[in-house]
Amino acid sequence: MRQINDQEAWLAQVSETPLEPGLPIVDPHHHLWDHPGSRYFLDELCTDTNSGHNVVATIFVECGAMYRASGPEHLRVVGETEFVNGVAAQSASGIYGPMRACTGIVSHADLTMGAAAGEVLDAHMAAAPGRFRGIRHITAWDPDPSLRGTFSHLTKGMLNEPRFREGGAELVKRGLSFDSFFYHPQIPELTEFARALPDLTIIMDHFGGPMGIGPYEGKKAEIFAQWKKDMAELAKCPNVNVKIGGINMPMNGFGWHKKALPPTSEELAAATRDYYLHTIDVFGPARCMFESNFPVDKRSCSYGVLWNAFKRIASGFSASDKAALFAGCASRVYRIE
Repeated sequence: MRQINDQEAWLAQVSETPLEPGLPIVDPHHHLWDHPGSRYFLDELCTDTNSGHNVVATIFVECGAMYRASGPEHLRVVGETEFVNGVAAQSASGIYGPMRACTGIVSHADLTMGAAAGEVLDAHMAAAPGRFRGIRHITAWDPDPSLRGTFSHLTKGMLNEPRFREGGAELVKRGLSFDSFFYHPQIPELTEFARALPDLTIIMDHFGGPMGIGPYEGKKAEIFAQWKKDMAELAKCPNVNVKIGGINMPMNGFGWHKKALPPTSEELAAATRDYYLHTIDVFGPARCMFESNFPVDKRSCSYGVLWNAFKRIASGFSASDKAALFAGCASRVYRIE
């Protein structure tokens, strides 16, 4: 695996002039963290968003960063909201440029707590009253243990457990949203969940996690055909929106991170276009939002190249549809001015 400190040099081998540089972008999915050998804070985010595209605002999504080191166990997750709210305040000062980072914050609460999750949600809201928008609870599970990794503690069918749905109802009571991430065979589970909680605003991350490694390697056509059917059925739930992006991770099986040169925007668009076009077709542009998923997708491509790929994929859409895909849907769902 390429060393992290070599990543920027690898990415720098491919540089592109931004397409449609004036098109406003609200990036609805990025992280901030300080891991051993991997730091991604406001400075690093600004370096990426200043790549020539008109990124006007971003949404932070939970990644287990800066949890409180003490206090009640179930409330330690609130430390992430406190941390990100401080970063958002830094950005709002204008010192770092016109882009407003973390205008919306999506944190974590354990919905398997049922109604007791309400206490955690209230603590998040108190920590960032002007920015907290909802939570993400990852439910990724697969029969193959090799695919569970950091999700090894998760169990099968979490979305449809009574207590999980009870926790989801606490989000509805507070007007908060639910981000969901899992693997593609679990898309029907989200459909059931969405129908059980029709008043909950749901955002499915990363196309529902189409896998391309382990038992799914070499089965792209078969998986894509079933994925299309499952996505079309999910689209019948009007409360579900989709983040279209996050498909360049190693788990998706394209292998960009293994190549001598990072991909160009043409290569990214050619390899992934069908996922985008089908999702936009069944959900409509008003319920789809392009996302960077940085710095996770940075394993495979640069920020500027990624947004060029999105613009290539959307090149045939009208100006109003582009406005929805690049900023409008994200602004509506996460209540960004």
